[in-house]
Amino acid sequence: MSAAHIPIGLLFSSDGPYSAVSRSMINGALLAISEVNAEGDVILEPTHANPAGELARYASFAGDMLARGIRHVVGCYTSSSRKEVIPLFEKADALLWYPSHYEGFESSANVIYTGAVANQHLAPLVDFLLERCGRTAFCVGSNYIWAWENNRILREQMGRSGAAVVAERYFPMGAADFDQVIGAILDARPSFIFNTLIGVSACSFLRSLRAACIARGIDQALDLPVASCTLSEPELEAIGPAAVDGHISSSVYFSSVTSAENASFVAAYGARFPEGPAVCADAEAAYIAVRLLALAVRAAGSTDVEAVKDAVGRQVIQAPQGEVWIDPSTLHAALTPRIARSTRDARFEILLQSPSPVRPDPYLTWNSSRLAMFGRRPALRVVSS
Repeated sequence: MSAAHIPIGLLFSSDGPYSAVSRSMINGALLAISEVNAEGDVILEPTHANPAGELARYASFAGDMLARGIRHVVGCYTSSSRKEVIPLFEKADALLWYPSHYEGFESSANVIYTGAVANQHLAPLVDFLLERCGRTAFCVGSNYIWAWENNRILREQMGRSGAAVVAERYFPMGAADFDQVIGAILDARPSFIFNTLIGVSACSFLRSLRAACIARGIDQALDLPVASCTLSEPELEAIGPAAVDGHISSSVYFSSVTSAENASFVAAYGARFPEGPAVCADAEAAYIAVRLLALAVRAAGSTDVEAVKDAVGRQVIQAPQGEVWIDPSTLHAALTPRIARSTRDARFEILLQSPSPVRPDPYLTWNSSRLAMFGRRPALRVVSS
């Protein structure tokens, strides 16, 4: 029996303000494609388009792929780009495999979500910060939906606990001048900073903050910790040694996860992409998306969108992070929450992790009140103190 040849799209920005993470996502997808193709029964034929971080190009490139008959596209990093293309996939009845953590409050019948949602990254982080760091937060973010929604969720949950967000500041994507806001942070002296900046902006902010703290004799990592649901290994490498350590990140995957599957994944990624960027949560999510796509196509015996959606909800894979499956009711992935701290070698030391995957709750509906939205938090166990 001859192999089924299936065209798929890869829609990632290999240039632009968040290109380091996007390039790791391309690499994760390409690694999975090479593994699937080596297995022989399904041959995935990728077409890559590079929007270079420009929002309008996402819709243009996605439209071109769909017009050429491509029914499955793995792509997008930012929520803005995802929202830009979803109407095209819904109109064409095609599937976007979205491999990035995001803010939730969305579900489309034409999207398979393999990245984390708020109950898998932000909810456990809020608990950690209130317990370990204190009860006041200063929010700094890129000016788009990811930052707005995560700050809203943080603000509401802190308010219910009697804690407070003292300020929120937003900056254009790619911004690099943070002197004014850093001055305001040092004057306010919050318990922690919640960082929703992405790409080069996050790196610039962390470098500038560390330098300003050193100038004032402040131990930034200890006395003014920065926490994020976005900071990952490619950005750690870009920050530089003077400011890389001591930052808190909540995610479902870090390259330091201890498992046989992850050891094989990290080794294969490093061998195929020795120039990097480093493997990270979004690279793993892209890898998972491709592997699940191939499994679903095999199980369905077809690339038909409805058949693949029906089949993907029955697949379970042993991913680098642990067991992963897609919840058929939301098309989001069950994933394993973890909290980690960055180290001087531009990696993460895992501090806490869930003992098992956590079912996705994209609308945070497990509690009837929108303000009491974390009725079921993942119970994290200590990995390292």
